[in-house]
Amino acid sequence: MNFTVEKMKGEHIPRVAELERQCFSQPWSEKGLAEELDNENSHFLVAVADGLAGYIGVQEICGEAYITNVAVFEDYRKRGIGRALLEAACKGAEGRGCEFITLEVRESNLSAIALYESEGFEVAGVRKNFYSDPTENGIIYTKNFER
Repeated sequence: MNFTVEKMKGEHIPRVAELERQCFSQPWSEKGLAEELDNENSHFLVAVADGLAGYIGVQEICGEAYITNVAVFEDYRKRGIGRALLEAACKGAEGRGCEFITLEVRESNLSAIALYESEGFEVAGVRKNFYSDPTENGIIYTKNFER
């Protein structure tokens, strides 16, 4: 499948918000996503095939990078899009001088966990009852960059 990874733009916001609603119990709003476009510490990327296929959000502060969300539309899953978004996010954060990149994932999201581990992320901790709808632990994964 041919797709490109590019910086999120205003034109992508409605579909990203739709993807958020499909994937998450507490989705970002269009307004919240749009505000990230003007935030110099935010780096949101989209994967575009024959339309928006997925996205990843990263916020950086003091040399640390935090992945806010990774999501891929169901029709585009298992095609390397999530991996490409994750690799681009990591490369960008490392290139901007971040020491590490981290995220939380529902403990039941085994496909995401397998992806993160295959990309060199390691368990850094557990946030008890971090997620709601349903209540579930969040596993913290971190990838350190070589310095």
